[in-house]
Amino acid sequence: MSCQYSLVFVFLFGFTTALTVAEICKTDLLEGMSCTIKLPTKNADKSNDITWTHLSGDALIQWKNGKIKKSTPGLTMKDDGSLTFESVSLKNTGKYRYTVYNSDGTEIDAGVEEIRVYAKAPKTTLKIDCKDGKVTLTCNFEVHPNLTVSWYKEKENIKQNENNQILLLTSDQLKEKKPYSCSVGNPASTEQSNSVTSCSDTGPGGDSGPRKLFGFDFWIMVSILAGGGSLLLLLICVLVICACRSCKTQRQHEQDEDELRLRIFQDEGQNGTARSKHTARGQPAPPIPQEEPSPQIPAQTQTQPKAQTRGRPPPPPEDDDENPPPLPRPRNKQHRKRHEEPYRPME
Repeated sequence: MSCQYSLVFVFLFGFTTALTVAEICKTDLLEGMSCTIKLPTKNADKSNDITWTHLSGDALIQWKNGKIKKSTPGLTMKDDGSLTFESVSLKNTGKYRYTVYNSDGTEIDAGVEEIRVYAKAPKTTLKIDCKDGKVTLTCNFEVHPNLTVSWYKEKENIKQNENNQILLLTSDQLKEKKPYSCSVGNPASTEQSNSVTSCSDTGPGGDSGPRKLFGFDFWIMVSILAGGGSLLLLLICVLVICACRSCKTQRQHEQDEDELRLRIFQDEGQNGTARSKHTARGQPAPPIPQEEPSPQIPAQTQTQPKAQTRGRPPPPPEDDDENPPPLPRPRNKQHRKRHEEPYRPME
């Protein structure tokens, strides 16, 4: 049973090792891949001195006495003297010189290996424009170095490895209803565009004729929308300013009323009665109308003489029966007139 497990382990280890082995570097490489440049000379003697130098850069790696003495980040050297790139980049493009010396310092072999690293080809879209009986096909892509354009008609290459992004056709050629497309690439990768058959066809990022928005010219609609948006923004700003001023005025009124109430309470505490000198809006209060002083009656320095008490008339004589005296008249409580003489009893 243990023997079976050992065989399975050996198989998995060998399979994993085979997957992790980097492929042999070709002349044209895609950026980001891992590869190895094989040393033409067999390094049977591990004591040999092997050096790899980048002629167009500062990369350097040296193997001496079975160990790596000098190295550059991203580069490693195997026991057989092969140079391995962990992830090639555009700066790794160039020629690499290798030299092999034996333990005595004698040069055994030397040579140059070259690699070229390319970026991945960008995505491509085909755009068609029909005007005045002429058809213009434009291959749109992000420009990178070392890119070439190829044109296809019904998967047949009509123009290859050109730098021209524009293909001119006649209306008769377009009437054939055959699809046209383009491709952009470099020696390491290629990207194919969409295909168009007529002026009504539009691909990703392409258009047919003048651009329109809501059925009208695109730029006219953009101008109208931009003007309307500016007016709306201006109106919002005016409303915000008016609201802020209104809030500020209301807050000032409330503050004036609070100050007025506080002043009234203070004046009442000091004088018993208070009248504010200012109204709620900070304006001076009208003056208090003063009452005219009533004329004072001069004090009587001399006391008026008291009215003399009148004595009762003497009783009539009892013996005189013939001529009795007149009876006294009752006193009238009403005020006498100014020129009327006081009542006097008859004698």
